Amino acid sequence: MKEILATLLLVVQDGKILLAQKKRGWRMGIYNGVGGKVEQGEDIEAAMIRETMEEVGIIPTKYEKVALSEFIVHFKGELSKLVCHKYLATEFDGTPTESDEMRPEWFKFEDIPYDNMWKDDIYWLPRVLAGEKLKCFFTFDEDNIIISQKIETATGL
Repeated sequence: MKEILATLLLVVQDGKILLAQKKRGWRMGIYNGVGGKVEQGEDIEAAMIRETMEEVGIIPTKYEKVALSEFIVHFKGELSKLVCHKYLATEFDGTPTESDEMRPEWFKFEDIPYDNMWKDDIYWLPRVLAGEKLKCFFTFDEDNIIISQKIETATGL
């Protein structure tokens, strides 16, 4: 099984979260935090910062790791294990700007568009926004339906 190492950044300020709608490629049309694949030889944190700059034009300046998720997914027709290091930022430099890949938008916590996001987000994101740190395990079928899940409180991420 192919393993993919990735990052995800959630930016929060004043009771709002910055999500970005994917404009192309895998999972096009859904909202998510910003991030992507870690390049060979790249540090995970450096990848998170690079992906954030590329996708929405900001540089996170105050952030912490809040979750580690492992997904079994069908990525481009191949069963894959996606390991995603998730961060939450409360401060950043720059102004969120649309790129060729992502269209950023601020949402109040109570208006997060869970129906147009990854199906697992509704299970772990509210907990992270409430201050929990988590380890998550999800398995998806070919239609991106969750067939198994496990979420546990994490220490020492």
